[in-house]
Amino acid sequence: MTTDHAVGQRDIATGAPRLPVVIIGAGPVGVTTALLLARHGVRSVVLERHRDVYPLPRAVAMDDEIRRILQAAGIDAEFAAVARPSNGLRLLDARHRVMAEFRRSPHGHHGFPQTSMFDQPQLERLLRDALARRPECELRGGVEVTAVHQDGDGPVSVTVRGDDGETHLWADAVLGCDGAGSLTRDAIGAGWEDLLFEEHWTAIDVRTRAHVRSWEGVDQVCDPARPGTFMRIGEDRYRWEFRLRDGESLDGAHGRERLLALVAPWVSLSHGDDFEVIRQARYTFRAHLADRWRRGRIFLLGDAAHLTPPFIGQGLCSGIRDAHNLTWKLARVLQQGADERLLDTYESERKPHARHVIRLAVATGWAMTGGQDRAAVIRRTLLGAACRVPGVAGLAGRSISPALTSGPLIRRGRLSGTCCPQPWVTADGRRTRLDDVLGDSFAVLTAVPLMPSTRAVAEGLGARIVPVDEVGDDGTLAAWLHDGRADAVLLRPDRIVLDSVPTGRGGFTDAAAWAPLLCTTHRPALLRSTAR
Repeated sequence: MTTDHAVGQRDIATGAPRLPVVIIGAGPVGVTTALLLARHGVRSVVLERHRDVYPLPRAVAMDDEIRRILQAAGIDAEFAAVARPSNGLRLLDARHRVMAEFRRSPHGHHGFPQTSMFDQPQLERLLRDALARRPECELRGGVEVTAVHQDGDGPVSVTVRGDDGETHLWADAVLGCDGAGSLTRDAIGAGWEDLLFEEHWTAIDVRTRAHVRSWEGVDQVCDPARPGTFMRIGEDRYRWEFRLRDGESLDGAHGRERLLALVAPWVSLSHGDDFEVIRQARYTFRAHLADRWRRGRIFLLGDAAHLTPPFIGQGLCSGIRDAHNLTWKLARVLQQGADERLLDTYESERKPHARHVIRLAVATGWAMTGGQDRAAVIRRTLLGAACRVPGVAGLAGRSISPALTSGPLIRRGRLSGTCCPQPWVTADGRRTRLDDVLGDSFAVLTAVPLMPSTRAVAEGLGARIVPVDEVGDDGTLAAWLHDGRADAVLLRPDRIVLDSVPTGRGGFTDAAAWAPLLCTTHRPALLRSTAR
């Protein structure tokens, strides 16, 4: 039975309750999506076939941009208590000698450690706890979605099977966060574009109190004969991943003996030592991209839209970015009557970004696994030489998330399409992170007094205007604007720079191009302000 707080209007044709948003899948992407929609005042129902969090670990790493999105979702303090900052990445040769080391900072651009290790079931429980506190959200577990369909511009119908039989839901929008085997992807007629990577690996999650040799970062073993990955996840939690040879197995009578031989470079175990294998699973790592991410008001997010090999820890990150990109746009259309074309920018912005990240992961995978002995020697020599060049290791340690490319909501300028930094600031006499001051909507960061026409555009968007000399940061924001040759920037709700005021120019570069997409029935004055 649909609870009152989740119900919107009733569908005219059927009389059935009509929901603003239905989200299929209650993994990290689906629940984060619901929480972000709730921050914008949009109600949602999340449908999940499992009744509880899947108890075994899967994703184990995220970057500082994703930590920032979890801040927007409202769980940053809780997550900080269970996350473990990582020192970075080491590339090792077949004899486990360090070929290259890329350090990650504990203070990233987004205000968090550049890399954090975590246990996915812990993250999911934090997200679900937050979901339970939001009256805008409802989670229905133990139900299976069997069909999704939309006729023309009408509401989306969702057929659900549960303990009480089959029911039908109607929604203004349906978001498919239902994974690699997505029913939603099939429903919109999308197929996979194969980006030409497929390998079979075995992941081993372990709990042990034995001494494990770890530098508190990730080891990537670049050995074509035995590529592998090692990382520490928690106080007594570790993960190894190995590509096993054809016919090779860690099961059977001698499986544990073979397993201990694989992990021996990191841990020396005596008989009776505590070494609990929590999970041992064989995976096929693939690189796929859905050829379409939307049909009407049905959208794909996360693994339903893209599959990323795990070598750079970006699979889950890409899905969380999908949620951050889409939710504010969907809220603006559903609640404020913005132009439907605003929703087209979800795929046009996110798909090229996801493709870039997948290709980077594939390149890293081939660097780890490709080539024979002579190629491995050449790779070691070139990597060692490159990392002795001043600045190369630092460049490799920067964010691997590129700026969004040009489009209706990405205008000209050095900073356009990038995320603004998030330093600690002072507000009302207390220290807090910048995003807590900016709020959930548009914002303008400015180093100069705004011209009346520029202020009118900002006010037409309902943007909060924040002078950088009044926030009490460490100078990060003023330096960022100066380096970007901007007097001010207009930030979208996802903290991407939409437009800027170039130094000495006075006004936004191209407000007339993006204003029609963002103009709403609540704020029609935006178009008039850009026409001045």
